[in-house]
Amino acid sequence: MSDRETYAPGLANVAQVRKDGEIWTLVLVKELRHPPEKVWRALTEPTHLREWAPFDASGDLGKVGTVNVTGVGTPAPIETRVTRADPPKVLEYTSGGNDMRWELEARGGGTRRTLWAIIDRRFISMGAAGWHIALDVLERLLDGTPIGRIAGAAAMQFDGWQRLNAEYAQQFGVELPTWGS
Repeated sequence: MSDRETYAPGLANVAQVRKDGEIWTLVLVKELRHPPEKVWRALTEPTHLREWAPFDASGDLGKVGTVNVTGVGTPAPIETRVTRADPPKVLEYTSGGNDMRWELEARGGGTRRTLWAIIDRRFISMGAAGWHIALDVLERLLDGTPIGRIAGAAAMQFDGWQRLNAEYAQQFGVELPTWGS
């Protein structure tokens, strides 16, 4: 049996939301065993992103400028503006009207990774579940035991995603969303 077949998402991410009307900010924090430089490459380089992220990038996200990203399972690329790239500490970009911020803080020999992602309140638990799985896959990639990207519609069919979606909905005090609502 492969690592992917036995993968089950844990609850190791510290998750919270910051509320501003219908637009909420998802905050996911996790301690990683790897140095910030290694994590930075995984967050910014297209070859690494293809292994874990819910999107592909046409160029390096680690440089201020414009890059096209294409979500897994979506046909059209979205223009993404990298507004801040301070390697290996802070990465900020806007994609499809949604802001994302990554902070990497050196801790001992590892990194404290914090993600802020703007998500419509109606889909906050879905976004949290999807990012949770993507970041688990990222951690396995960094550990040298890649299991392959689990994203888009395929992630939503994954049993672990259903569980996480329900748990995050309860944690954030929202109703379970349905796609297309």
